[in-house]
Amino acid sequence: MGEAIKNRYEFVVLFDVENGNPNGDPDAGNMPRIDPESGLGLVTDVCLKRKIRNYIEMVKEDEAGYKIYIKENVPLNRSDREACESIGITGDKDVTNELKKLKKTDPNAVVKLKDYMCENFYDIRTFGAVMTTFGKATLNCGQVRGPVQLGFARSIDPIISQEVTITRVAITTEKDAENKSTEMGRKSIVPYGLYRVEGYVSANLARKVTGFSEEDLDLLWDAIINMFENDHSAARGKMAVRELIVFKHSKELGDCPAYKLFDAVEVKKNETVEYPRKYQDYKVTIHEEEIPDSVEVKRMI
Repeated sequence: MGEAIKNRYEFVVLFDVENGNPNGDPDAGNMPRIDPESGLGLVTDVCLKRKIRNYIEMVKEDEAGYKIYIKENVPLNRSDREACESIGITGDKDVTNELKKLKKTDPNAVVKLKDYMCENFYDIRTFGAVMTTFGKATLNCGQVRGPVQLGFARSIDPIISQEVTITRVAITTEKDAENKSTEMGRKSIVPYGLYRVEGYVSANLARKVTGFSEEDLDLLWDAIINMFENDHSAARGKMAVRELIVFKHSKELGDCPAYKLFDAVEVKKNETVEYPRKYQDYKVTIHEEEIPDSVEVKRMI
């Protein structure tokens, strides 16, 4: 996988949605998530990580070292079992009890489990994971805190959640077809919203815990830039990453607090615009005078 990264990073991602639902809230009829106090749109970190995982899986296709732990239609305990078998725990044995026995002859048995998962699964190496599953036997591969963390995305301006009534000519049942030729439905959309999410990359955790490497980091930037490009659907409308601004510190523990770097990125709608409807209605400014000289700033898009 290569050597672990040596520099701390922070990053800012700007992405927008046009006539789509970027992240539905199941507790609100799958309508776009909104902060009830400010009216700003929200997209969860879990949603964005899913897009990144999907891109990695599509690009790498389960290549050695780049498997995805949290993926559709694959039980977690299947991957946990692989790790257990790598240190000699087979069958339906309870891993917790077996590890106690192994520790007598191999004090590093628990570490080997974690190392196996980090080496083989990109998303564990990146985001971390809680690797305990229950079934006939408890499979406990430990808990890993990943070096890459994302916050919630929040829109720059308040969004409008609009419900659009739609019709379809496909009738559900024979009985319904006797009485009607169309059926009604509803679709929730955001006419336009520009969202901002901030993230962190810890070189310290990469070195001490997961081994997240420079190659992994380059793949992460590629995944962020392209996370919507192969994920288009009628429900999500037109979504695109517009900016990826990366701050590279000169050392492992960083040169300044993250908030100072985030504050240096200003996103404002143009003064002549009342209701933004496209990315060009905004202006993105990086106040480099507020950033220490030891921190490198790079606009990846």
